[in-house]
Formats: sequence, structure tokens, C-alpha cells
Amino acid sequence: MKPFYVTTPIYYVNDKPHIGHAYSTAAADMLARYHRLRGQPTRFLTGLDEHGLKIERRAQELGQEPQAFVDSMVPPFEEAWQQLDITHDDFIRTTSARHKEAVQRLWKMLEAKGDIYLADYEDWYCVGCESFKTEKELLPGNLCPDHKKPVEKIKEQSYFFRLSAYAEPLLRYFDAHPDFVKPEGRFNEVKSFVRAGLRDLSVSRSSFSWGIPVPEQPEHVMYVWLDALTNYISALGGPAEPGVAPLYDQFWGEDANVIHIVGKDILRFHTIYWPAFLMSAGIRLPSQVWAHGWLTVNGEKMSKGLGNFLPPAPLVEAFGADVLRYYFLREVSFGQDGDFNHKNLIARYNNELGNGLGNLLNRILPFLKKFDGKVPDVGPLEGADAALASLAEGLAAQVRDNLDAVQLNRALDAIKELIDAANKYVNDEEPWNLSKSDETLGRLAQVAYVTLECVRFLSVMLAPVMPNKANELRAQLGLGALEPQVGVDAWPSRFGELPAGTAVVAGKPVFPKIDAKQEEALLARLVPVPEGVEGDAEKSSGADKKSAKKAPKGQADSGGAGAPSGADAAEGGVTDGPTTIEFDDFAKVDLRVGLVLTAEKVPKKDRLLRLEVDLGEPAPRQIVAGIAEHFTPEQMVGRRVVVVANLAPRKLAGLVSQGMVLATNTPTGLQLLAASDDVPPGTPAK
Repeated sequence: MKPFYVTTPIYYVNDKPHIGHAYSTAAADMLARYHRLRGQPTRFLTGLDEHGLKIERRAQELGQEPQAFVDSMVPPFEEAWQQLDITHDDFIRTTSARHKEAVQRLWKMLEAKGDIYLADYEDWYCVGCESFKTEKELLPGNLCPDHKKPVEKIKEQSYFFRLSAYAEPLLRYFDAHPDFVKPEGRFNEVKSFVRAGLRDLSVSRSSFSWGIPVPEQPEHVMYVWLDALTNYISALGGPAEPGVAPLYDQFWGEDANVIHIVGKDILRFHTIYWPAFLMSAGIRLPSQVWAHGWLTVNGEKMSKGLGNFLPPAPLVEAFGADVLRYYFLREVSFGQDGDFNHKNLIARYNNELGNGLGNLLNRILPFLKKFDGKVPDVGPLEGADAALASLAEGLAAQVRDNLDAVQLNRALDAIKELIDAANKYVNDEEPWNLSKSDETLGRLAQVAYVTLECVRFLSVMLAPVMPNKANELRAQLGLGALEPQVGVDAWPSRFGELPAGTAVVAGKPVFPKIDAKQEEALLARLVPVPEGVEGDAEKSSGADKKSAKKAPKGQADSGGAGAPSGADAAEGGVTDGPTTIEFDDFAKVDLRVGLVLTAEKVPKKDRLLRLEVDLGEPAPRQIVAGIAEHFTPEQMVGRRVVVVANLAPRKLAGLVSQGMVLATNTPTGLQLLAASDDVPPGTPAK
């Protein structure tokens, strides 16, 4: 069995953990638990990034030494992962001696390859990103496009890494490994960035001292990203020669499956810089980098002013770690942006876990009294019994394949399908009627066995995301807790392996319902209220907000996809013909060619895509377009479209749309107005 190695980003310690950190870590933990169940040697790494100018300044603000400050930030993260039942095998800190030694070994390997050189450097630097920005990347006013804060002009002597030499090797690697970056739209972004050309990378700083010293040049400290990225191998004892570091040999060896889970904001560092460093050093690359999106809270971007940097602890206290983990990974399509909504969490809990999974077990266990409280012995399965058994086996294989492919929410979709099918089976078979007559006890035995066996399947498939609740289900089935063993594949595959005669143990409902009064109290306690705002917490949850008024078809519930041929006319809604305008009116419309850089679905809005479009400006435009029913995000990235660039900004689904993508209805569906690939972004349409 292939060794499996999964990592989270190492989290920056400028603040305490919030649900964004928890989401990444819960996803990695789900994967680690799954691969352990499959019997694979598994290792799971998380940790903290503790160096850099931002940390040095934060410590100064607090009147502390940097080391004392970062030491104080470790317990909140360790406590958060304990509360969420995270089963990491290692917790790396970039201030640790083992990490420092490993980073300096890697530096020497890059230097020996001839890829490190000394030169003068001057450019714009964002302290928040801990990275340099080009003029083209900056927003007006020299603002960082991510942090919306002014960047600093830095001039100093610096060591450089020959990143420019790795553009072609990277592109060749990308072509040979089409699944290296997921989701596909993100990979398209990465490839577009590399194709545009790579500049050599400044990899040392001499204007501050909080970092790992360059070997034999202590006046320089290493670039924080060269330092931080090395954690993935430093935690294994690498880089090292074969036989020196067993963990490194096993979990970074050529046959290991290495998965990095990262946020989309740090994708470039993990898919361009990190692979280039590894290529230079002659070290294998990770198997895959999965970039997930960002979480909003109740429809609002997380900000301190809104008070919605949610720590996980109060949510765990209210709902339990398992329920919170399930909601994270069920609610959001992994790889896309999503929204954390307190009312939606309660609704999913009641509907899917309370009424669905918990109810399934509660409905069948009382009838086991007819069989002395034991799993009945039954004959071959036929008819509806065999159909459900076949469905369970098929869905278990589907969940397995989804988890192998890191499609976490799809795995949970398939699990929900089995829960629903089993409940429908119980409804159809009516065990409450079968229990009334001795003549139908044989049929009741069959129904009870099939239902309990479905719960056994579910207890294993849900264990990676809800380990405690899974074992509670198993306890009521009379089964022991799952104890993964290397070399033993515990994934369910054959229906009918629940031993007859097993004594069931009916207990309290595994998922007791949250009633209206409890829901009101939870919302009042948990939903953040912005600073200076008083009022009903439920109203601030975002669940009852009115949606924006619909605009004419082809325009604004699209947010930014117009239909110049008249979508209304195509559907019989316009009969008077187009209104004529003067040329001066037309001249006011700024039509430009745009290049779609990124695309992703807008959570809970089936028709909307959020695009980032290059219009030849210093920073890309955000455009919300109603085209999701016609185009996937992957189909949009890299396309040239025609944009109304001077349309007044409009807010849709909590997002500001800064333009309109033009489209037209045809007999075969919506088509985008486009330009050929050789037309530069920003070219005016005349």
C-alpha cells in the first residue's frame, strides 16, 4: 500500500485560529483518517509559520521579543486542534532547531546547483503577504490587491533564486501531470502565470533579522516563503540522503502520495516557487496541491469590524466537533469559496443528521426486542433488500473514489444518498406493521438486518469526518470502535458482514433535534454582531436577507452577463423593437476585451459565477456573471470576453460586480461574445 502524506498550510501566528484555519485542518484530517482506515501508512502534518517582518513588527507593537510572542501563539492552535479532534502526527514550528537545520541544508543544495546569486534589489513589498509585488499587480495608490494596504518600496542587497530558469521545466511538468493542481480552474491560473514569464526571486532580506540566517552570511535572513515551504520535508527529517531519515524516505519517497491542502491565496507559492526549489535541489515534487476557497460568515467577508473572525471553540461547545466538521465539508464544494451560516448549520444538523441518519437507527432498534435484542439471522437477500444492498455497495465504492480524488463534499453527497435510500426503504417496508403479527416476523427480521447493515456501512464511511458519532452508531449496533491498522483495509465493500447474534445496545439519540427555542438561543449566543450595532442576532445571520431585485433577463440577475441581441425578445418578452440611440450615447459605453483569470461558483447562487477579469488595468476586475447554467468555472478560465467596463458597480450576492460580460442567446444556448487569443486584454471594442 502506498504511503499517504497530507499537510495543511502552516498557519501564520499573527492572530489566533478561526474557522478558516479549522476548515483546512478538518479537510486534511478527514483525508488522513480515511487513508488510515484503508490500511495505508499515513502521516498528517500541520504547524505554524513563525518568521518574517510581519511577526517582528507585531511583537514590537506588543512590546515583546519575537520568540516570546510566537511562543504565546502556539497554545491557541494546539487547543483548537484538540477541540476539533484533529489527529495530526506532527506539529512543526519554523522556529524549531530541526526546521532551521533543514532549511539551511536546502539552501546549500540550491547554491550548489548554481541557482543562488547575490545582487541589488528594489521593488514593492507587502508585509501582509510577505512577498514582493510588481507594478502591474498593484491597485491604484500602490495598494496590495489582497490586503488593500499600501506596499513599501524596499531597496537592499539580496540573494536571488534563478526562478526564471524553471519556467519551461515547470510547464513540461504541468503537461505531464495534469492533476498536479486542483481544482482545474486554479491550475489554469498557475499555468497562465508561468507562461507569462517568471522573474528571478529575491530569497533573502537584510533589513530585518527575524528569520533563519543564510548559511555563512548571518547578516541575511532567508525569504520567509523559502523558509516556510520547507516545513513539509523538514518535519520528515529531510532533505536527506537515503537511509538517514526513515520518515523522509517513506513519506517523501517516489511511491508516496503527497497531498498539500492550501488556501487559494497561497497557491502560487506552493505550485511555482516550491516545485522550482525542489527541482533545483533534485527532490521529487508533491503529488498534488489542492487549493480550497475562502469562507465568508453569514454572507459577509470576515473582518474584525464585523466581529466575525469566528474561533472554533464556541461552535464546538454548541454543536460538538463532529457536527462542525461535517458542516464544513458538506456545505462547501471543496476547492470553491463558501459561506459559513449559523442557520444553515442548524438546518443541516436537523434535516440530515437528526431526521436522516439518527432517525434511521432510532426507527429500527425498538423492533430488535422481537429478536431478544440481537441482530437476526436472515437468509439470502432478494427484491428490495437486494436492491438496497447493491446500492450500498455501489455508494461505498463511490465514496471511496471521491475521497481518493479529494472530492470531499461529493463523498458526503453519496453518503447522504444512502441515508435517504435506507430511510425510504424503512418507510416502504413499514416495520411497525410487520411487528404486529408472528406471521410477518420473518420479513421484519430481513428489514431489520438490512437497515442495521446500512447503518454499519454508514458508520465506517462517516468515520473520517465524524469519528465520535460514527463510533456511537457502532456502539448501538453492538460493534467496537474502529481501530485502523496498517495493512488492513476496513472500508466497507461487501453487504451482509454484520454478524448475526450481535447484541444491539439502544441508547440516547445520536443526533437529538434542535427545537425552535434552542435554535433561537444558539443564534443569539453565536451569531456575531458588528461593532456598534445592536439588534436581533438572527437578523444579522444573513439567512433572512432579501435577495437583490431581478433585473431584465440577460442582464442583472446575471450580475454581469448581458445579452445584446435581446434575451427578452428571444423569449417573446419584447415586441416593440430596439430603441435607437445617438452615436454620442454609444460612445459613452466602454467596451473592452478581457481575459478571464479565475472563475468560481457563487455559493448558493446556481446561476452566478464570480470572475476575475484582466482588462489591461493594474489589477483584475471582479465581475459577477449569470452564466453558471451554461459554463463551468473551468470553461471560463483563459477565455477572452467582451466587457462593458464603465458600467456602474453593482452588489450581487454580497459581491461587487465591476462590469458586464456580453453574451447572446442562440438556438443552442447562451454564447459569449469573444475575441481571438492574440488580442491583448484591455483592447477597446469599436
